Amino acid sequence: MISISGIKNQKEIEALEYFNKNAASVLIGKFGRNLDKKIDRLIEMGYLKVLKKGLYVSAPFYEKTEKELYAEYMANRLRLPSYLSLEYVLAKEGLIPEAVYVLTSITSKTSRNFTNFMANYSYKNVKTKLFCGYRVKEWGGKKIYLASKAKALFDYFYLTKMIDFDREILDTRINWGNFTRKDYEEFGRYAKLAQSKKMSEICKLLKPYVAG
Repeated sequence: MISISGIKNQKEIEALEYFNKNAASVLIGKFGRNLDKKIDRLIEMGYLKVLKKGLYVSAPFYEKTEKELYAEYMANRLRLPSYLSLEYVLAKEGLIPEAVYVLTSITSKTSRNFTNFMANYSYKNVKTKLFCGYRVKEWGGKKIYLASKAKALFDYFYLTKMIDFDREILDTRINWGNFTRKDYEEFGRYAKLAQSKKMSEICKLLKPYVAG
């Protein structure tokens, strides 16, 4: 560990997955404008990285972490509560063919976008009752929350403005070979929960495309 002058608890900072300004004050040992100046200096040096306004990670911690998993982990924490979904999960599950460079998530709070040194993050709002259908991926004792395949597709159609459902579903780039009967049944439960005419109609239209 290379010693950085003016930091009271450098070892502790480098052990943290992320920390806010209040924690920075305690760990660095500065307050008010002196803290702001020190944080700015540490960012200029490349020692601190900005996750979003008022939220940081040290470069030594980030350099030793698994980058993709850390980006997913932070997606859940930049906007609380949230879970990864939509195009990001659809791509990971092989339901859409193209690479996705935005980490798309669902939140029960207002929609928001963030950009940092790792990625672009996009958060879309749904009603509280539809904030469900996510699973937990364990990563070194930490938890990453991602939508199931069915919920990611539900979220995608639920938040996409559609006029001609039949034509637009047929024209989508979804790889239906990766969407099983079990996935379809799960999708149907969310459609019922939504009590949405649009989603009920889409659920009926999806049936012929379901594998197995």
